[in-house]
Amino acid sequence: MMTTHSPTLVLIDILGAVALLLWGLRLVRTGVFRACGASLRRWVGQGTRNRAVAFLAGFGVTLGLQSSTATALMASAMSGQGLMTTAMALAVMLGADVGTSVVAGLLSLDVRWLAPALLLLGSALFAVGEGSRQRRAVGRTLVGLGLMLLALRLLGEATVPVRESGLIHAVLGALTGEPALALLVAAGLTALLHSSLAVVLLIASLAGGGLLDMAGTAALVLGANLGGAAPPLLATARDVPAGRRVPLGNLLMRAGGALAALPFVELLPGTATAHATVLLHAGFNGALAALFIPLVGLVARLTGRMLPDRADPEDPGRPRHLDESVLEAPTVAIACAVRETLRLGDLVEGMLRRTLDVLRHDDERLIAEVSRTDDAVDALHTAIKLYLIKVGGGQLEEEDSRRVGEIMAFAINLEHIGDIVDKSLVDMAAKKTRLGLRFPPEDFQAIEALHRRTLGNLRTALGIFLSEDLRLARQLIAEKDAIRVQERASAEAHLTRVRQGRTASIETSALTLDLLRDLKRVNAHAASVAYPILKRAGELSDTRLKEGGLVAVEKDA
Repeated sequence: MMTTHSPTLVLIDILGAVALLLWGLRLVRTGVFRACGASLRRWVGQGTRNRAVAFLAGFGVTLGLQSSTATALMASAMSGQGLMTTAMALAVMLGADVGTSVVAGLLSLDVRWLAPALLLLGSALFAVGEGSRQRRAVGRTLVGLGLMLLALRLLGEATVPVRESGLIHAVLGALTGEPALALLVAAGLTALLHSSLAVVLLIASLAGGGLLDMAGTAALVLGANLGGAAPPLLATARDVPAGRRVPLGNLLMRAGGALAALPFVELLPGTATAHATVLLHAGFNGALAALFIPLVGLVARLTGRMLPDRADPEDPGRPRHLDESVLEAPTVAIACAVRETLRLGDLVEGMLRRTLDVLRHDDERLIAEVSRTDDAVDALHTAIKLYLIKVGGGQLEEEDSRRVGEIMAFAINLEHIGDIVDKSLVDMAAKKTRLGLRFPPEDFQAIEALHRRTLGNLRTALGIFLSEDLRLARQLIAEKDAIRVQERASAEAHLTRVRQGRTASIETSALTLDLLRDLKRVNAHAASVAYPILKRAGELSDTRLKEGGLVAVEKDA
């Protein structure tokens, strides 16, 4: 008969407590992101100033997120987009590692009343926060903190039977005598759980029960820090080299620190405690920061050699015409930007063209292809914006400044079209496929007609962008008005069929109306290229209100 102290039940209790700890950590992370995600990204972005500011940005953000992995992914994304150098991103990571140590210290405090209080307050905030995204996010964060503290208490209780197990004593004794093995075991467990914080707190719980000596605890803490570098490295495995250098550099710094400290762990005497475990964790990360902050430039250059930029001409998201050597010659640089923006337009046009095939054939392969193209569109759009910011060193004549503004505005509109196609049109096509829906012939013909006209207008917009032709600009604005009329007429005809009780039209009504609306939105973004041309020609009115209506409004005011 199985007792309450059976190894299986003890293992389930420990794993359940760890799972609750990870779930609480996830709630805190998502709550903080939803409450102030934009501010956190700005704080990380402040790390472009100098190493000290970068370190403090990483430290502060990790205190909020309670996850150095989340900070690492944020810094990697910014580095990959050229918004932050690899060296500054590595300084952010050193701050993030120290931030995790502080979080571990705070969570290890024995404040039993705090867990139920946080759960109660967080649940109440979430319940009364209907309609307030901020309040519900704060509630989610407090619930997550409460769950983490509760999980740590459960973890301490679950390890009580472990202290009495001869087998566990033998296993931990073996790890104590083999610091290299202990390091590898802790590193593997941390990589598996995706949280060095959870593993350090687990080690602290075991140490608090008198199961580990200082040497074994130190080796396990070193392993937890080493394993914590693995999740960001795996998560960015498919990113551009610039984005992958940050997690690689973080791994190199942690590995170097852990291997340098490992020979000295056996010099630590006595039995470990939970408090000592947290201090070891904080001491290691503090020493790592002090050692490597002056060396982040060297580590960045090393990762640059290990992961050089790919010279892959087939990568659609890689700029082909943005020549950095001509930035001081605005006319030439603007021509380069125009060519690259036309490439961006070709990618977006291809996405829009394939959308109809996705709707017609339910081809999941095409859905994935469109999503991949949108990633390339986002990368190219960012590259164009950053290039335009640097043209002429910011000192441009009026005509060049005007053209730079128009190029940037059109690139932004093209990126918006790509988002509409990927996140709306293709998502609706995927939903249609998933639910096995079929458009009635009349509805699909209306969608097809509007799609064909939209695609033609996008091609016209690309021509206007290149030629700045006034006649084509007039034609495109007229087309925008015609599209609005066509969309309204198609929607009204569809609703008539719904009122007549046609089952197929009723089943696909939401999809049909959303597709028509989004195609009209694509047209509006494409037509934006015509407005600057019409404005220069004096053919753009300040308001679309009729004069009588405008007078009436002024009288009412």
